[in-house]
Amino acid sequence: MAKINPIELQKYLKGVDYPASKQDLIQTAEKHGATDNIRSALEQLPDEQFEKPTDVNAAIGDMN
Repeated sequence: MAKINPIELQKYLKGVDYPASKQDLIQTAEKHGATDNIRSALEQLPDEQFEKPTDVNAAIGDMN
């Protein structure tokens, strides 16, 4: 998987109400036209609640 830029990631997640589920993140990213790379990264996240944007960035960073 290509490295994900956290700023780019958060651009696609703008408007997410936290805490958010993995599905909430995927749906919001798709609504904002996320790239295949971003969608793929979100789909690989664990099925859990994310309390804040930095939690999402950390989880994605751990996969890289």
